[in-house]
Amino acid sequence: MAARPWTEAFSRLRGLGRPRPADAASGAVTGLFSIPEGMAYASIAGFNPVAGLYAGVVPAIAGSLTSRTVLMVTTLTSAIALTSQSVLSDAGLDPKDAGNVAVLTVMVGAVMLLMGVLRLGAVMSFVSNAVMTGFSTGIALQIITGVLEDATGYDPHGHNKLYQLGDWIAHAGKWEGAATLVAAVTVAVWAASRAVKRLEPVALLIAMVVTSVGVAVLGTDVELVRDIASIPGALPSFSAPDLSAVPHLIGGACSVALVALAQAAGVSPSVPNPDGSRSDVNGDFRSQGYANLLGGLFQALPSGGSLSRTGVAVSAGARTRWAGVVSGVFLALVVLVCGSLAERIPMPVIGGLILVVGGELIWGKRHDVLLVLRTSWMSSAAMILTFLATTQLPLQQAIVLGAVLSLLLYCAQAARQARLVALRRTPDRPSGPGHWETTEPPAVLAPGSVTVLEYAGSSFFAELPRIEHLLPATDGARGAVLVLTLRALPDVPSSAMLKLLDRYAARLAGEGGRLVLCGVQPAFVRLLERSGLGRRLGEDGIVPATTAVFGALDTAYARARHWAAEHGAGDPGRSR
Repeated sequence: MAARPWTEAFSRLRGLGRPRPADAASGAVTGLFSIPEGMAYASIAGFNPVAGLYAGVVPAIAGSLTSRTVLMVTTLTSAIALTSQSVLSDAGLDPKDAGNVAVLTVMVGAVMLLMGVLRLGAVMSFVSNAVMTGFSTGIALQIITGVLEDATGYDPHGHNKLYQLGDWIAHAGKWEGAATLVAAVTVAVWAASRAVKRLEPVALLIAMVVTSVGVAVLGTDVELVRDIASIPGALPSFSAPDLSAVPHLIGGACSVALVALAQAAGVSPSVPNPDGSRSDVNGDFRSQGYANLLGGLFQALPSGGSLSRTGVAVSAGARTRWAGVVSGVFLALVVLVCGSLAERIPMPVIGGLILVVGGELIWGKRHDVLLVLRTSWMSSAAMILTFLATTQLPLQQAIVLGAVLSLLLYCAQAARQARLVALRRTPDRPSGPGHWETTEPPAVLAPGSVTVLEYAGSSFFAELPRIEHLLPATDGARGAVLVLTLRALPDVPSSAMLKLLDRYAARLAGEGGRLVLCGVQPAFVRLLERSGLGRRLGEDGIVPATTAVFGALDTAYARARHWAAEHGAGDPGRSR
């Protein structure tokens, strides 16, 4: 079993098919785009910008070869970079130490691979849209505040990102003129390029090249990439993980993996496979695990499925997974041949480009923010709290808080949505048989009556006190039968549901009445028998589900009327 993921990966390699000309062009564009974006993301998180470049080489190749979402590009994202920096700093480790980066990346890959093997892709569905919206918006703000110094030469003060943004605006007079002008020109060139539809996919690249050439020709005195780090004209070399850091990074690696996987989970719905094959979240988890396990050994930062980089590839014409492979190979060739040119990129250019990226991320979330605000106050509160946590707490703590908020939101909504509905049988007519119609549950069971209630819920323990309160009172219910249809109940409900049914059946039997369960799934029937409740309900007290929608209900209703006629003091034909 342990070798199965690797066997699957190698068998997939044999069936990759052939690349198309459009994949080569798309890969080249995506690889070039990785230069400013990868370096900028690494830079704003305090890593060596070269590690950002290398995150677009081995991880992109390994991820594209094994991913179940064909066009997904696996590389560094802003959220992963910031979370990784936060994790290393929180553990007291230097984010620029190659051994620390390597061990974190390999550990993240191991967590991703393990989650894929255990088929834990469903975990991502428990992170609510409200929480992810707040988290993504907070990340975008972190991106912006992280490059304010590069873009304007002024380093804003304060730990809170919102406070830093306010401090930066309040001290606009201290911005350096040359850096601010270069960043402004970069944004202007990007906007002009983006206005041309054919240039839109490479607008960031055009802005980087044009402005960098302009700065070099005019001799503008601004900080360059080479002032921060040199770019070796060589392929990424082997980097040994520092195993002594493993105990300090176990929790942090899980946090980085969750951030990366949560972002990647949004790629497959947005980018369907062109070949018609189905994506698989668990397969994508394993693919990103392979990418990080290999990338960590070759100087790459932790990586994950990137929606922005995948979007660039698709816009540039990607047709098969080979587009992602070409992007990694092409980037490696650029670094190998033109590394010295990349060192001449001005930092205000990168700052301006990342301001654009952060601004687009916030602008792109406006519809989601409005949707959450209009949905419910609980969703709005979860979104706002996650946003504030992302701007003030380490990101690994913010994502854990967001997951807890998602769980609480789910529990609260599940408890509120559970309900009981009364079903009433209308009399037969000359034109045809009667039918079932809904009405409000009665407050009390009338003697000799047959009452039908339908339960709709998940049997979650938090909802059951409300359901028990809605059940009709049993005082004086001699000869009364309550038929409770459980069509929507899970196969194996909570133990609290069993206790509720047992209590109510005992109270009703004590008054001379009876509880009948109908529409019960086979697994629940077995559970009722094992728990002893089936025996206490008596003969015909459980009517299993049938393929007909109201088959079990019609059977239970007929039996209930017969029992009420034998034991009741009222009209057995009366039903509610």
